[in-house]
Formats: sequence, C-alpha cells, structure tokens
Amino acid sequence: MNKRCIILCILLFNCFFYLFGQERVISIDFEKTKGDLNQMFKECIGAGRANEGLRADWQQQLAIAKQDCDFKYIRMHGLLTDDMGVYKEDDKGNPIYNYQYIDVLYDYLLEIGIKPFVELSFMPSAMASGEETIFWWRGNVTPPKDYDKWGDLIFNLVKHWTERYGEEEVSSWYFEVWNEPNLTPGFFTGTQQEYFKLYKYAAEAVKRVNAAYKVGGPATAGAAWVPETIQYCENNEVPLDFISTHTYGVKHGYLDEFGTSGTILSKDKWAVSGDVINSRKQIEESSMPNLELHYTEWSASYTPSDPIHDSYHEAAYILEKLKQINGAANSMSYWVFTDIFEEAGPRFTPFHGGFGLMNYQGIKKPAYYAYQYLNQLGETELVNADSSSWACKSDNGLQMLLWDYTYTHPGDSVLNQTFYNRDLPAAAKGEVTVNLKNMEPGTYELKVYKIGYKVNDAYSTYASLGKPDQLTKKQVEKIKTENDGSPITAQKVEINKKGKFKRSFDIRENDVILLTLEKED
Repeated sequence: MNKRCIILCILLFNCFFYLFGQERVISIDFEKTKGDLNQMFKECIGAGRANEGLRADWQQQLAIAKQDCDFKYIRMHGLLTDDMGVYKEDDKGNPIYNYQYIDVLYDYLLEIGIKPFVELSFMPSAMASGEETIFWWRGNVTPPKDYDKWGDLIFNLVKHWTERYGEEEVSSWYFEVWNEPNLTPGFFTGTQQEYFKLYKYAAEAVKRVNAAYKVGGPATAGAAWVPETIQYCENNEVPLDFISTHTYGVKHGYLDEFGTSGTILSKDKWAVSGDVINSRKQIEESSMPNLELHYTEWSASYTPSDPIHDSYHEAAYILEKLKQINGAANSMSYWVFTDIFEEAGPRFTPFHGGFGLMNYQGIKKPAYYAYQYLNQLGETELVNADSSSWACKSDNGLQMLLWDYTYTHPGDSVLNQTFYNRDLPAAAKGEVTVNLKNMEPGTYELKVYKIGYKVNDAYSTYASLGKPDQLTKKQVEKIKTENDGSPITAQKVEINKKGKFKRSFDIRENDVILLTLEKED
C-alpha cells in the first residue's frame, strides 16, 4: 500500500470516528453547585388570541400544559378586539365598556394558576382611526382617533381588574403595549413616534391606577427599537418597567400572515440567542440598566405554516437556544402552546406546521416534551462544563437533561416547508457518557426519557398513517399512545460508598435525553 493510500485510509477512519464514534463525556460533581436554576424558560407561554381562550378545548390543553410544564404567565393578542366585546360608543360618542368575556377568560387563567402577561391590543373599531386589519379575525391595527379615549379605556380596564382581583394580584402582572408596531402596516399603521404616543397614554393610564403596576414595550419584531424606546421614555418621563421584543430563527422577513412566504432555518449558531444577548447589552448600556427583559415571542420560525414546529428537530433547537441565552432574559415566551390558533383562519389538517406545542387534537409534539423535561429539573443547578446539557439536583436525587443540536438543513436551496415535511432519519453521533461523583450511596431508580427521530415524534407516526387530512379517534389514540413522553427505560441502580455513577448512551443528531436518579427511602 503506497503512502497516499495510507493517508487516505487514516483520514477516512478519522472522519468515520468523528461522525459515528465520537464520545462526549459529561462529568458532574454532586457537591458542586452553581446556584438556583434560572427558570426563565417557563415564566411565560404564548397563545394566539384572547377569544380562542373561551373555547373548551383551548382551556383543556392549557390546563394540561400548566400541569406538565408549569408555565407561570400567558400572553396573547386581541384582548381589545371587537370579538371580545370590550368597547363601543353611544350615539353621542360616549364610551361604553364591557369586560364580561375578559372576565371569563381571566377567571379561568387564575383558577389554574396562570397569570396574564397582558398585551394591550388591538384597537376597538369604534375607537380606531382607520379600517386596516390583520388576520382572519380582523384585528384593527390603526392608532386611536382619540388618544384620551384610548387612555381612558386602559385606565378603566386596569381599574376593573384591580377591583375584581385585588392590588396584590394585579401588581404581579405585566402590561405590554401593542404587538410588533415596527411591522408597518402589518401590525400598526402609524409611525414610531405614533407608537410612542400610544405607549405613553397606555403606560400613564396603568400607573394612574397603581404606580406599582409594571408596564413596558415596545413588543417589536426582530429585537428592534430597544434603545429608542428607553431614550424616548427617559426624555419624556414616561413610565417603563421592562423591555419586551421578539425574535425567530429563520431568514426572510418577520411577518407571514397566511403562511405562504416560505422560510429557511438560519445556520447562524447564535440565531435567536444572539438577539437576546444583544438586547440585554443595549439595556445595560442605557440610562435604565436594570430594566427587565422579556422576549414575549420566540421560536425557530415566525410562520404558522412551518413543519419544523412539528418536527423532532424543534425540541433540540429549543434547548440549545435557551442554554445559549444563559439568563440574559427574564422570560422567553415560546410562541405558542397550542395549534388552536387562527391568524390565517381554521387550519384544515391536524399537522400543518402550526406554532403550537400541541396540535388541535391535543397531541403533544416533540417541542412540548422539551418543556416538560425542563420542568422536571431540580431547583439547584450543578456546575457543568458541557454546553448542551443541564445537571440539577433536588432533595431526592439528580436530573440531567442533555441533547445534540445539529444543523441538518441543506441551506438556501430548500425551504423549511419542503425539507421538514420529509422523512428525516437522524444520523448517529456516537456516545455520550455521564460521569457522576459524590452522590449519596444507596438504591436509586434510574429513568431515561428521550425525544428524537421516531421517539416521542408524533409527526413521524402521523406520516406512517399516510398523513390523513382528518384523524379518526383511533388514529389520535394511536399517535398519543406511541408518543406519550414516558420513560424509555426504568431500573434500579446501586450507588456504592464511593458515590460514583457512570452510564453511556447512544445519541443521534438532535436527540434529547433526560435521565433522573431518584433515591429510594
């Protein structure tokens, strides 16, 4: 064999080892703690619009998500839109307020332990300066024709909540003014200065009810207007308690109302997370360096017709981005918890690339399990040098959540809408070895959970049924049963007096693995 052949064989072997035999080792000392786990990932979750929250199936799904994922707040569009029956005027132009629909919705949220992250939008038609609307449900996106009446509506509504729920409760809420006003004319027909005027009247109205209530914005797309908002509020002595903005991980603009534009997942390692870190930097360098930062929308994609939302790839993507953010935001509100979401109108298939963690039938997607597994982490984070895992402990044991995130998209030549609809087997990535030391000796129950290709991968099960446009009850049950999030293995293990534990797992591209070690009494 000549020298060139030998070199080629060595290179091929090294490539094979890197792709299929590389070992990743995560070493954890149970006695070395980092501090309290930052749980910003479950501070808030999104929903489509307020009126959808009056539906029984929406409420049922939210109760399940609360139980499994423990989201603390929920944010949604359209609280003031005509289908919520909030505002009209008599024949003399005097305001008439009505909060009966909102009361039903908010009573339910508080009943199940979720607080409102109040988005003050869109404009009641009787108050609007124009007729421009967005979405199937026609949210009016024009400024008010009378800013005093806009301020009075906000004051009256917040006063109503205070009387109904009490100052202590309402002081724990957040009040966010509008949604993505920088997307003109999509979400707002006015200029930046007109948004700032809209914000000023709303913020001052909230504070007139109670100076301790938290108000913020600008709720922009693409992490925009952060320095400008702070500067405006500073210069004009306008209240500002937090910054809110949005980011998504795909190319091609920020708004796809009907899901027809096509998207491509960004290859940038710091997509999403880079925006969050930069927003935090902008705040720290401003005249208000201690403002809270809330990303009130984020996901891999900004369109409700992107199959990445249904794919197993989304679970690893979520975890990778949240870990990269590393506490730069006070909350990261995933957009959204359910496919009961009608911006483009009712959807005609059970899996259509919808934003939701669950589909219409309450089938849990891989993204759902990413949040459920996060919620199983203990409150104390352990020191961990591995960038794609969390190790935590609780009173009765240890929890480790680890994943592989691999960018497998072919690039600009193929849209997400084509690529993620395919059968996409995951390539092997070798082994990951978990090395633990200084555990308390004794008998533990080891449970291993997994998300990946054809493991808690509802879309693949749906595809195996031929992707029917409508699901029978038996088909729904089959998909749910085969993707129920339960452990793939459960066994008793002994940790000896040395307190050491070692276990290796095969891992593939975009696999997620949760292991829990719970000590028996």
